[in-house]
Amino acid sequence: LLEVRGEVYMPRDTFLSLNECREEAGEGRFANPRNAAAGSLRQLDSAVTAERGLAIWAFNLQQCDLVFENHDQTLSFLGEQGFAVIPLRAVCRGAEEAWAFIEQIGRCREELPYDIDGAVVKLNSLADRLEMGEVSGRPRWAIAYKYPPEQKQTVLEDIIIQVGRTGVLTPKAIISPVSLAGTTVSRATLHNLDQIREKDLRIGDTVVVQKAGDIIPEILRAIPEKRPACAVPFEMPRFCPICGAAVTRREDQAAYYCSGDACPAQFERTLLYFASKGAMDIDGLGQSLVEALCRGGMVKSIADLYRLTAEQVAGLDRMGPKSAENLIAAIEKSKQAGPARLLCALGIRQVGEKAAKALTEHYPDLSAYPELTVEDLTRVEDIGEITAKCLVDYFQRPESRSLLTSLKELGVVLAAERVEPRSDLLAGKTFVLTGTLPGGVTRDMASAMIEEHGGRTSGSVSKKTDYVLAGEAAGSKLDKAEKLGVPVLDWDGFLALIEEGEDR
Repeated sequence: LLEVRGEVYMPRDTFLSLNECREEAGEGRFANPRNAAAGSLRQLDSAVTAERGLAIWAFNLQQCDLVFENHDQTLSFLGEQGFAVIPLRAVCRGAEEAWAFIEQIGRCREELPYDIDGAVVKLNSLADRLEMGEVSGRPRWAIAYKYPPEQKQTVLEDIIIQVGRTGVLTPKAIISPVSLAGTTVSRATLHNLDQIREKDLRIGDTVVVQKAGDIIPEILRAIPEKRPACAVPFEMPRFCPICGAAVTRREDQAAYYCSGDACPAQFERTLLYFASKGAMDIDGLGQSLVEALCRGGMVKSIADLYRLTAEQVAGLDRMGPKSAENLIAAIEKSKQAGPARLLCALGIRQVGEKAAKALTEHYPDLSAYPELTVEDLTRVEDIGEITAKCLVDYFQRPESRSLLTSLKELGVVLAAERVEPRSDLLAGKTFVLTGTLPGGVTRDMASAMIEEHGGRTSGSVSKKTDYVLAGEAAGSKLDKAEKLGVPVLDWDGFLALIEEGEDR
């Protein structure tokens, strides 16, 4: 028996070659080697993955019939068996040696043929590892040290405004292209006007940039001594740059909002969110297609998605008959996504996947939501007054009610079929699941069993929780249950609870 854990990565040279090939083929470039490696692994066609030139470092021997005393021995053994094991490692005795080796790695970081953002310090003795154990799936016998991000100087050429789906105006920095952490960067995040003023950033400034977490480009600060005389403080626009509606700022928030109800930029992002994986999951409806549909006047409301035909879509740039048919099939399939996904997809403030699931478990028919009050909604566990008010505000709008009616007429499922429980053994009981359950039982399987017997599940522990069902490596939820005095069951205890009720 041999089970090995490793990390897949893309060497820098491979990444550069891949981007050159994609550019020649008219395809988009990958942002960085990390994203390229992750995207390559997610390919449905393994032949595509095989062509991407991925590599792997084996970093842990999970299981083996042979016996070893320490981690270093296991890595040497894996190397002898032909696995790629990282050569840049050392057995250190004490904190001083560990720090010295971390600094040594940091000095040669840029010369490595692959990107790294840190070093991992692990306990060498396997016996001591077992004794220390894990918490919430995280080992107590290992810790990661993260190196400071690479920083470069460049020029802030411009600040543009992007309008989000909720109408928020977000400033984005346009900077002179600079090579940073293996990629060329020409834009950076600025968050909001308060941060721009706090950092005193002005167009024309020489600025210091880095990648937060080696991923997201950000401006750290300006260099005032290099500031040109013509540089002036940045101000947010008084009118939306997309639709021309007045820009407003709420007293309790840092954000500025477009006040236009029909702002095209807002709607495009609303539609993109509606089609996203966590919402209606409409495969193939990406940003470029959403822009083409909206700007071509084919889709002016969410309901218009379900009125599209393959003939209409096939006429768009880069769309053929087969692609059009696939898109229409994906849109048709999304009609059966169910009320929880639909409620999430509507993009109501404060209502994400978790809240939508909790709400539709309690109120399974979205047609009834326009009549619900704040008091009705706050009866749902984990739904607070702010979320309830956002829901009431949304469903009181005439356009929201009209959208629900249109979606229903177009065949979109608004209500979940009520499944009668097998029994009422757990009626009125709320369970919270945590940790890994034995025998391959997943949390979804356990939740289904609870619901079959009339109970319900929640994502957080509170005084209203009746039981916590805990498996191995249970973490903070178990700790909170013990503090609140909530009864804790293991899997055998849960089965006994059901059997005891059935015997009655």
